[in-house]
Amino acid sequence: MRIRPTQIDDLPQLLQIYETARRFMVETGNGGQWVDGYPKEELLLEDIASERSYVCLDGDNGIVGTFYFRVGEEPTYLEIFDGAWLDDAPYGVIHRIASSGKRKGVAQACIAWCLEQCGNIRIDTHRDNRVMQHILNKIGFSYCGIIYLENGAERLAYQYSIRPATPENRISRMGSTFL
Repeated sequence: MRIRPTQIDDLPQLLQIYETARRFMVETGNGGQWVDGYPKEELLLEDIASERSYVCLDGDNGIVGTFYFRVGEEPTYLEIFDGAWLDDAPYGVIHRIASSGKRKGVAQACIAWCLEQCGNIRIDTHRDNRVMQHILNKIGFSYCGIIYLENGAERLAYQYSIRPATPENRISRMGSTFL
């Protein structure tokens, strides 16, 4: 599998992949995460224009996955509850990862690519998204606590860092240290 930036011509395939992902979420008990057609076409166009949208290609199946990735601070990650981030170092953020369902291992391949770009990654997922939680745990992400989206929705927060967690670098943005 190969990763490349999303092109505007990819948009119809992305919309179909996200529709497939929403159906899969409902089938696996996670009907509350991507509701009302999320992510909307307008958001995907913004992601493409900002060069933060990527596709995962498979030689036989074309585009088999998509995701948002950038390095930089995520506003909804500034406060974390019932835990702490592994460190306070610069990090990459993954959002809206989705698979076409045509090939196994797409999410892992996308996340592995992100880790090659930045060895410190933060990601969040819905409490009911057991599939993503399993993938994150399998790859070696650590559960760090709870964050809240701008709309107030709760998400489980995870981090993978090549830096080992120590009491000195395990800091909460709220000013408390959790071991």
